[in-house]
Amino acid sequence: MIEDKNQQRTQLSDLGEFGLIDHLTKNFKLKKGSTIKGIGDDAAVLNFNKKNIVVTTDLLVEGVHFDLSYVPLKHLGYKSVIVNLSDVYAMNANATQITVSIAVSNRFPLEALEELYSGIEMAAKIYDIDVVGGDTTSSNTGLLISITAIGEVETKKVVYRNGAKPNDLLVVSGDLGAAYMGLQILEREKEVYKVNPNNQPDLEPYNYIIERQLKPEARKDIVKLLNDLEVCPTSMIDISDGLSSEIIHICKQSKVGCDLYEEKIPLDPQVISTCEEFNIDSTTVALSGGEDYELLFTISQEDYPKIKANPNLSVIGYIKEEKEGLHLVTRAETKIPIKAQGWKNFNG
Repeated sequence: MIEDKNQQRTQLSDLGEFGLIDHLTKNFKLKKGSTIKGIGDDAAVLNFNKKNIVVTTDLLVEGVHFDLSYVPLKHLGYKSVIVNLSDVYAMNANATQITVSIAVSNRFPLEALEELYSGIEMAAKIYDIDVVGGDTTSSNTGLLISITAIGEVETKKVVYRNGAKPNDLLVVSGDLGAAYMGLQILEREKEVYKVNPNNQPDLEPYNYIIERQLKPEARKDIVKLLNDLEVCPTSMIDISDGLSSEIIHICKQSKVGCDLYEEKIPLDPQVISTCEEFNIDSTTVALSGGEDYELLFTISQEDYPKIKANPNLSVIGYIKEEKEGLHLVTRAETKIPIKAQGWKNFNG
């Protein structure tokens, strides 16, 4: 009889810190020419010649950013990499390396961390990045994951949040609101499970939105697409906190105003139907939901012909003078001031 791997519980204390690091990182192979030295010394050594280096870091905390009652550890490892890579791509840069640090309590056996790291390994393989270091320590409060991502970009191609100009067009990749609605489905099924553990939910109708929550993708393809189209955005940000918050970031730092057109916001049919099921306004979800990891950017109007026919991109707004303010133009053609609500406001 084949032994169920999930029944094995190797205590982390059996390996010690250095043995644990060696065990979890043994499968990471170095592929980047810019990686001179990876895991195994006091620091990684990287060489980027004359390119600009971008560095970003993110911390995910159990009970705040993820709930292990419905988030598989492999998915969590994958997602924890993606949220960092998304910030690199939002600079119009190419991600090249990451470091991975975890704090873990003694309720996690080695096999659980192997699952977590298999997700990290999968993300590193798919997005062609090297894992070059990190740290492990103990925790009294569950699992914490901190990932730092490093990337490179030609000096003339780096894009900041502060470059939007009046008359620019506001563009977004993909569609919005799916991750938030996926979270609503998972939270609902968790409550159902508490009442009846034998209940088996039918999640088939929600596959897309659940995947957007549990296994999001970073838009490396959009950076390549824009480069291929010879379009350099004037400003760019990734959508982690909801569309309204990200528009406000760009407009404040660029000192501009904006009209966002409700009818232009891209929504997947599954998002619309699930919003109807929950009796939630789909525009509100797109504006405040978060965790979409799409790219929001502005382009000069002269670049519009290059992107107008592309199914990956939607023009959703128009940049105006700062004094004109930030507004949502509704389907009824009324103007409503854009405010940053953020996903936590849904709890009220």
